[in-house]
Amino acid sequence: QVQLVESGGGLVQAEGSLRLSCATSARTLSVYNMGWFRQAPGKERDLVAASRWSGGITYYAEPVKGRFTIFRDNAKNTVYLQMNNLKPEDTAVYYCATGARNSGSYSISSSYKNWGQGTQVTVSS
Repeated sequence: QVQLVESGGGLVQAEGSLRLSCATSARTLSVYNMGWFRQAPGKERDLVAASRWSGGITYYAEPVKGRFTIFRDNAKNTVYLQMNNLKPEDTAVYYCATGARNSGSYSISSSYKNWGQGTQVTVSS
């Protein structure tokens, strides 16, 4: 099973930026769909951004469209989430996850079965 380690979270003021990183132990990251999820206290874990295993295709949930960017460096087996113009409602624990390319659509939460430990993002107003 691929190991995932997120980093880059922290405390930031509204309208600020953060870049999250997810280092993986995958031998070949390019065979996996990659997703970033977040979970706020008392809420479900939601998929906010995803990168399909091929084609450079990405998905963004409506609340983050135009502000977040997912990208990957397959040579470094690392996926990133660039978050700009952060809002207090973006406060959550952020998780990266892998999905096998044959496990379903890359833009559906249930396609992801393997998770990192999460990194806290707190946005102050």
